[in-house]
Amino acid sequence: MADDNQQNQDKNQGDRQNNSAPQKKSNPRRAKTIRFVVLALIVVGVIAAIPIYAYYAVRETTDDAQVDGHLVPISPRIGGTIVSVLVNDNQPVKAGQELVRLDPADFQVALDQAEAQVATAEANTIESSVNVPLTNINTRSQVSTSFTQADQSVAGVRSAQQGADTARARLDAANSSLAQAQANYIKAQKDLARYKDLVDKDEISKQEYDSAQAVADASAAQVQSAKAEIIAAQHTVEQALADIDQAKARLATAVVQRRQSQELRPRQAQVSEARYKQAQAQVKQSQANVEQAQLNLAYTNVKAPVDGVVSRKTAEPGMQVSPGQQIMAIVPLDDVWVTANFKETQLKKMHPGQRVEIESDTFGSSRKYRAHIDSISGASGARFSLLPPENATGNYVKVVQRVPVKIVLEPGENRDHRLLPGTSVNPTVFLDTDIR
Repeated sequence: MADDNQQNQDKNQGDRQNNSAPQKKSNPRRAKTIRFVVLALIVVGVIAAIPIYAYYAVRETTDDAQVDGHLVPISPRIGGTIVSVLVNDNQPVKAGQELVRLDPADFQVALDQAEAQVATAEANTIESSVNVPLTNINTRSQVSTSFTQADQSVAGVRSAQQGADTARARLDAANSSLAQAQANYIKAQKDLARYKDLVDKDEISKQEYDSAQAVADASAAQVQSAKAEIIAAQHTVEQALADIDQAKARLATAVVQRRQSQELRPRQAQVSEARYKQAQAQVKQSQANVEQAQLNLAYTNVKAPVDGVVSRKTAEPGMQVSPGQQIMAIVPLDDVWVTANFKETQLKKMHPGQRVEIESDTFGSSRKYRAHIDSISGASGARFSLLPPENATGNYVKVVQRVPVKIVLEPGENRDHRLLPGTSVNPTVFLDTDIR
């Protein structure tokens, strides 16, 4: 019974499957057509892919690029008050064109003072130059005078010694005269005593006695005169000795003066020459002050250092400015370039000198600029960021890095100055070219 029920169920299920499956008939022509179309599409795709691959295989492009240029800050080199501003924002200027004027009154006064100091220093130099030969003449005269005085002092010593010798000889002569006078006096006294005995005995006349008395008195006077002569001679000797001492003292003084004049002569000459050189140095210093004052006066006219366009002007008349304070900027549009941040996978065949075409977002494909690669940065842009990635810590996620490439325009390509720093561009590098 159970077997019969199972057979009936299998039969019913088979019938349902046969009824549900549609009958399909094979179509060989249709399958062949499909295969042909697929093959044709593959061939067309390959044929189309070949030029596309050939085109992009020798080109690298990126939309991560922008125009770069210099931003020249304009700031005064001196502090002062702005009296006039001669330019406006976005105004083209030429190198050397006057931009701002500062009040020159204080700097003109400083220049006048510096020029007066130069005149004073030059006068001092002239005076010092005259003093140099005068000092040499005076020092030579002093040396010559000291030598003359020394010679005169030597002669004075010799003269004093001769006077002393003469005085001693006179004293010796006076002593001899005194001895002779004393001898004559003693003899006269003895004769007088004998004559007195004789006159008392009336053996001689009174006249003879008086003659003997006169001779004795004369001898006594001669003795006194000889003693006076000795005293005078002694005073003469003492005076002569004093004269010798004075002459020797003058000689010593003259020798010292001569030595001092000889030693001081080169020093005085050096001092005079040093003063002259110092005066010359003061002249140079004063002239340098004049030049600095002239520069400061010239700095009151702030001029453009390069050709370009005025931007970010903050200068206004009456404004107080200090040295180095930025009052505007100049953008030199003649010197711009493109910084393109290519992926590191695009740098395989890229090198300096390859030709580049640049499309700007301003003009699109309607205008293309000719350029070439100037250089490739030494590191990726991430290395120059404020917080460079630290791949050695944390979870590492590999990111394709971008490397800045400097692209320089060909001469005359930006003649109309429509490529402005900061604008976006799309450079295309031709890898199979090298214009160098």
